[in-house]
Amino acid sequence: MPAFPEPGPAESVNLGEPTRPRPAATVILLRDSPGAGGLEVLLLKRSPGSRFMPNVWVFPGGSLDRGDGEGLAGLAACARREVSEEAGIDLHPGVELVPLARWVTPEVVRTRFDTWFFIAAAPPAAEVKPDGFEMTAARWVTPSLAVEQAASEEFAVVFPTLKQLEALVPHPHTEAAMAAARTDPNATRPVLPKVIGDHQHHRIVLPHEDDYPD
Repeated sequence: MPAFPEPGPAESVNLGEPTRPRPAATVILLRDSPGAGGLEVLLLKRSPGSRFMPNVWVFPGGSLDRGDGEGLAGLAACARREVSEEAGIDLHPGVELVPLARWVTPEVVRTRFDTWFFIAAAPPAAEVKPDGFEMTAARWVTPSLAVEQAASEEFAVVFPTLKQLEALVPHPHTEAAMAAARTDPNATRPVLPKVIGDHQHHRIVLPHEDDYPD
């Protein structure tokens, strides 16, 4: 089995005062493909030269720019911009972006983000064109297959990406996934994972787990 890629220089450990997270947004593009088993999501592979998460498969997204605006509207604008820049897909203003989750990078990581995950229906016949700089490859994959391959280390994804894929597994098609997200009271609630243990033996815990630190 291939080893998980080495962390980038921006992922160094910080044992001092936690860095303030930067606002960010990402989009999980969905499409329905009966031949592939139903719902599929778009994932892009980050460049091996990336300072943050090199060679890892991610959803298109990035940090909020000043020109994106503020609040939820600014985050949605950021999400649309990143999809266009990284995947070559334009999401016009009429395409609905539904918040699915909000995750904050653990305090032990030097470069941190407060990331809103949106889901959206991909435009019909959308052609994915990775920018060749930040993203080097693309694939449409069912959430269940992505989770299965991540578990066997055939497919490198980070913890928040894996959790969003797991959340989408039960949904048979795009509208079912979006309908569930629209009514989820936790979709905009920040989740701050924490890392417990030592350098050699550690794991990530979530707020609902019994051993989550106070």
